[in-house]
Amino acid sequence: MRSREYRIRALFVRLQEKNAAVSEVPSDISRAFLGGRGIGSWLMSACPGLNPLDEQAPLIFSTGPLTGSRIPSSDRMVISAFSPLTNTVCSASVGGGLGLALKRAGIDLVHISGRSEEPVLLVIDGGQVSFERYDLPPDTPVSGIFDRLRRMKGSAAVAGRAAFEGCRYASVMVDGTFASGRGGLGLVMASKNLRAVVVRGKGGFESCDPAGEENARRDIIRLFDASPAITGRSGIKHYGTSTLVDLMASRRMMPTANFRRTYFEDYRSFCAARIRERTHPKHYACPGCPIACKQKGLSEIPEFETLSHFGALNENADLGAIIEANRLCNEAGMDTITAASTIACLAEIRNERYAGEALVEKVREIAYGHGDGPLLRLGSAGLANKLGEPDRSMSVKSLEIPAYDPRGAYGMALAYCTSTRGACHLRAYPISHEILRKPVATDRFSFSGKARIIKISEDLNAVIDSIGACKFAFFGASLEEYAKGLSAVTGLDCDTQDLLAAGDAIYTLERHINNLRGFDRKDDMLPSRFFTEPGTHGPGIEIPPIDRGAFEETLDRYYRIRGCKPDGTLTGERIGELNICRSR
Repeated sequence: MRSREYRIRALFVRLQEKNAAVSEVPSDISRAFLGGRGIGSWLMSACPGLNPLDEQAPLIFSTGPLTGSRIPSSDRMVISAFSPLTNTVCSASVGGGLGLALKRAGIDLVHISGRSEEPVLLVIDGGQVSFERYDLPPDTPVSGIFDRLRRMKGSAAVAGRAAFEGCRYASVMVDGTFASGRGGLGLVMASKNLRAVVVRGKGGFESCDPAGEENARRDIIRLFDASPAITGRSGIKHYGTSTLVDLMASRRMMPTANFRRTYFEDYRSFCAARIRERTHPKHYACPGCPIACKQKGLSEIPEFETLSHFGALNENADLGAIIEANRLCNEAGMDTITAASTIACLAEIRNERYAGEALVEKVREIAYGHGDGPLLRLGSAGLANKLGEPDRSMSVKSLEIPAYDPRGAYGMALAYCTSTRGACHLRAYPISHEILRKPVATDRFSFSGKARIIKISEDLNAVIDSIGACKFAFFGASLEEYAKGLSAVTGLDCDTQDLLAAGDAIYTLERHINNLRGFDRKDDMLPSRFFTEPGTHGPGIEIPPIDRGAFEETLDRYYRIRGCKPDGTLTGERIGELNICRSR
């Protein structure tokens, strides 16, 4: 097998001066932080105190070392910035073709700083970079922007009207319907007066060991084919993520009425079978992915989180209203989870219910800024604080809790709190073992062993986000197969433990950045509701409140394992181990 020195090729763009320069990240840093989320976090560690909307705060688009290779489900990329919603370090893995286009243009990473004086379109065409005036009105729907950009024959990322009107949870939209999602990274893009990034590339991808790459590809495909969660009768290949609706309802952990209940009697109105019956969707995929989890009928079919939150969380049984609310969010460019959660929070505070057309109207208010729109654009924490009801926001670090009630899965409860970007199911994804029972089952109503399991899962998912892979792939394959693929593609000699060590460094660095931004133990906490109010019991299932003492003890254990003091900040010894993070 041939070997080569692995270096990340970065394009540094300064919008104010309209200049761009290519530089290579040193090989030791490239190896240590891999790419994607890892290298984005390393770059953000250079400026840990910046306000998210400061002109010099970075916006980073980064591919992984597997992006563009033949390894299945590995063409994702990550967008990173400081979050204007939470003030944490934030990154979002996103599908679509942008990562592949960057690789074909000979670029692994784009680091954007500064602010353009006029609306600008950044165009990366192979080795050429240009700055073009953007002449579409700021309220142009996202679909209209992509219609205009399609003539440029590239992959694109855009910020929609929500971003330019100050919505704290505005998304960066990629290739039409792929969203950066959480944390408001679209608002960061808008703060730079950057309306869109278009990338074209025609270069090829060279693997160090094509035979080894092919062997890894075949192993992964075999494991996909053998995985019930991926290809089974109710797998995501057949139903997309909507297949989780029935499962969460049956487990009595479907957030309902702003988390006051954990079961919605009318959940079948938006379950996978009803969606298929009503919309007859077709499946499509990101480049290089055989799973094809995305669904589209006449409109885009919402993902599970969106179905559940525009459904059960808002006590809404109208599938048409859920689909329309999702469409409006995509057209404005804003996160569906936060939008739905903020509406549910307002409904509880006012003792009202927004369902059907009333729910759709609230989403319109956010998108167009009338009625309660300016208030709802703050996110649930901002809204609840402004209305004097902070306990009504179901969030951690101001990021709204997704569609898995923590009273029904204790690993998930811990993971929401220790997540570096706020309440997030994807930073550790304990749903895989607590609910889907993969790779091995754990007791969802126990904290036993969960501190170490969550720490290892956080490290694993940091690696997945850094190499360019999709988390769904790990319902079938494991890090062992992807390590073999990475070694073949890059020439790096690495195994599972090497990658988990990199994941540990990435996650610990992110926690350190948050510590420097003022976050500590007080922020690693669920809303009090989950410790005092039970969920909805069902046949053979009781959903009691979480035992706060047991939770606190588990959090203590997690801190010891992660290398933190009891207050949640890193020990001096652990910070010393991160010296590589400061070498530039």
